[in-house]
Amino acid sequence: METAFAQFLAGAALISLSGVMAPGPLSAVTVGKGSESPHAGIFIVIGHGIVEIPLMAAVLFGFGYVVTLPGVRPAVDIAGGAVLLLMAIGMFRGLRGSAVTAVSDGRSPLAAGVVLTAANPYFLVWWATVGASMVMGASVFGPAGMAVFMAVHWLCDFGWSWALSALSYRGGRFFGDRFQKAVFAVSGVILLVFSGTFIYEAVMSLVSR
Repeated sequence: METAFAQFLAGAALISLSGVMAPGPLSAVTVGKGSESPHAGIFIVIGHGIVEIPLMAAVLFGFGYVVTLPGVRPAVDIAGGAVLLLMAIGMFRGLRGSAVTAVSDGRSPLAAGVVLTAANPYFLVWWATVGASMVMGASVFGPAGMAVFMAVHWLCDFGWSWALSALSYRGGRFFGDRFQKAVFAVSGVILLVFSGTFIYEAVMSLVSR
């Protein structure tokens, strides 16, 4: 039983890392806010966990099907696209002047983690599919197994986000203002791309009905 649980956790950690390390809106904002503080990733991932951990529990009790209901995905796509667009504008505004600021969108790292997680349709779909499979696998090992799985998954998010913000901060301090502006510009473009993708998929979904 212990060997089987260890094998499950190893697989879950690899899957979790592959998901969190994939380029996305949360990573882009973590890098952007990391140019201001090396610890921004900690607060972003805490905000992420505020949404994710209850969602894990909800998936365990069968609520993952909500994401598949008609109209839910397009609504989340549109809301998420709008949020990312506003954050991209904030990033670009941060390029003005002689120094950039990672809080130009008006949100704290904690709030950014909550908002970006809740407004990301890919995140919700991932938990309704891949995540649901892992939750079901963890449930076989009882409440303790489920708790350990949740902790391992969140620690993968935590480690990666903290590393991203720390690297961004060090790079900014080493390379100076130009590096920070480049980070903001790239992060803003990434957010714009995802914003357009979310809204486009929502429109296409509604039109195809």
